[in-house]
Amino acid sequence: MKAISMSVKYHTKVLIIGSGPAGYTAAVYASRAMLEPILVQGIEPGGQLTTTTEVENWPGDSEVQGPDLMLRMEAHAKAMGTEIIGDIITELNLEQRPFLAQGDSGAIYSADAVILATGARAKWLGLPSEEKFKGFGVSACATCDGFFYRDQEIVVVGGGNTAVEEALFLTNFASKVTLVHRRDELRAEKILQDRLFKHPKIETMWFNELVEVIGADAPLGVEAAQVKNVITGEMTEIACKGVFIAIGHAPANELVKDILEMHNGGYVKVETGSTRTSLPGIFAAGDLTDHIYRQAVTSAGMGCMAALDAEKFLAKGR
Repeated sequence: MKAISMSVKYHTKVLIIGSGPAGYTAAVYASRAMLEPILVQGIEPGGQLTTTTEVENWPGDSEVQGPDLMLRMEAHAKAMGTEIIGDIITELNLEQRPFLAQGDSGAIYSADAVILATGARAKWLGLPSEEKFKGFGVSACATCDGFFYRDQEIVVVGGGNTAVEEALFLTNFASKVTLVHRRDELRAEKILQDRLFKHPKIETMWFNELVEVIGADAPLGVEAAQVKNVITGEMTEIACKGVFIAIGHAPANELVKDILEMHNGGYVKVETGSTRTSLPGIFAAGDLTDHIYRQAVTSAGMGCMAALDAEKFLAKGR
């Protein structure tokens, strides 16, 4: 990874913003097309897979650690010739050609084409008490913070793959995990549901939602989660030391939300069967565009598509 100095100026045929499976795969393909891409890693190098542990659905690996997989992808992109820079793009000017990007470091990047692969970030419920205890018992990342709750009772909120994966992972540390879900069935993959229901440390509370995190002020820390039955209105207080919010992710669209066409609550819209956005020369791939599949392998596939689309765009000289 190349260090940045202030006010450095870079130019590239293809600027890739983001470093998850979509970004790194785009980098591999763009490099092989001799486009000499620059990839700016962003605020979370490696993306969401760096905050997960076992990945069991990556083709060719029956089990691989998420951070290890991302390090391999980074090394692959670098070996192909991608210039990888540890910076955060804070502003995009897409009204002029070449396109311009401003880095948090002060660096300026100009590019003939841009591939957006900024991914998605964890959603929060928006409760004042949730915000108060963030980092002090409230978390959205079990692999980051699970270790701190050894032999403690924990609550996980959600019903999709993320919630079930978090709950199962937390059983490595916690004495008990309570999964709180506002419906009576999970959206998670069946294999994950089977593991959850069979696990002796996990209890599920159906038709409930988190309404407040209860805790102490000195020192700041969680002591309980107050949940409400969405049918009866009955309130229940669950004693716990940690509350993990796992209700899904929102696309990281801040750079382009007022520039590109969006759909389905903020995902960048691309043409069917391609990665072309509403602005020629700007391509998008991965979780930034995908509200349906949201898998590492589909993100990687889109990264490939984005690089090939960018190559065709540049070959036309447009």
